[in-house]
Amino acid sequence: MKEMLKMMVVLSLICGISGITLATLKKATTPIIEEQVLTYVQAPAIMSVLAEHTNNPIKDRKKFDVEGKTVTVFPAKNNGTLIGVAFETAGKGYGGNIGVMVGFDIQAMTLSGIGITTMKETPGIGARVAEHGYTTQFRGHSIDSMQLKKKGGDIDAVAGATISSTGTVAAVQEAITIFNTLKTQFAGDWS
Repeated sequence: MKEMLKMMVVLSLICGISGITLATLKKATTPIIEEQVLTYVQAPAIMSVLAEHTNNPIKDRKKFDVEGKTVTVFPAKNNGTLIGVAFETAGKGYGGNIGVMVGFDIQAMTLSGIGITTMKETPGIGARVAEHGYTTQFRGHSIDSMQLKKKGGDIDAVAGATISSTGTVAAVQEAITIFNTLKTQFAGDWS
């Protein structure tokens, strides 16, 4: 009985030390991982969806709470005037969530474009939603309505990738909803 009790204490100590070590490691690496995602995943998409700007959108980013969810917004300013914003949303694709960076032109109240940040779609089929021909349909698009042609809209789906196309449009629709919720706050926060 003493041997079993001794083994339980030793095992508990090992588990406790391992748990503390993993928690400390996660806490130490989280900012590094976030910086890498910003630099190598989100930054290229941000730069492709925001119009010409004179600021650093990544450095000037701010977080907003929208219905219990934190949204990181990247502003585009030209000589101190806010001209656009971008943030990331996600829609359900065939292979999982599709991360979409959605840019908005504040002055024209239109989309300035979209960029795919993350996806696990089928290469050669669903992955075509990241290609130039599909994503350019969103540039200059009104924020009043967003839908695929098969549902009465004006966005062409990628042939053979209906689920991926639907997921991308759903992410853009979510971004429009968030934008409409936050647009009154933008002017005061970046003036």
